[in-house]
Amino acid sequence: MAILKIARMGHPVLAKQAEPVANPVATGIRQLIASMIETMIDANGAGLAAPQVHVPLRLVVFQAAEKRADKGLSEAERYDHTAPLTVLINPEVEIVGTEVEGGWEGCLSVPGLRGYVERPAHILYRGFDREGQLVERTARGFHARVVQHECDHLDGILYPSRMRDLSKLIFDSESHRWADKEEE
Repeated sequence: MAILKIARMGHPVLAKQAEPVANPVATGIRQLIASMIETMIDANGAGLAAPQVHVPLRLVVFQAAEKRADKGLSEAERYDHTAPLTVLINPEVEIVGTEVEGGWEGCLSVPGLRGYVERPAHILYRGFDREGQLVERTARGFHARVVQHECDHLDGILYPSRMRDLSKLIFDSESHRWADKEEE
């Protein structure tokens, strides 16, 4: 397939509500999925939403690769075996419980930055895979975080707007300082 150009914060496609995918198994959707996966892996991302590649459709892909290169990630965030390579078409997210967890997030559309975001710790999500089969899972931790982050893109939301404290919006190159501080 192809490596796709990633839209950056400020591009109008990232601020719009994405449209539902009419036919999850259409040839064009399958090609888009393959290119999105290739793009996500090439960019060392944990997830990618269709609006991030200039396609305003309700489609996300995500995974937690075993060897994440991001500095400042906890060991649990570096690899979460509960988040295998997943395709979600027309996803829905339900919050389970009231527990909230904070964590550092980065985004391929907000390159070079990382921000501390609090999100629901436990979710249930559902959607369709590339074969048109229903996927339904519960998720916690990094798995829940990446699903919520990617699904936010489908509603025109970037993680900085979820931040409560903008003093915790930092350059990736400084993330090791925050990781060191949290370990003390």
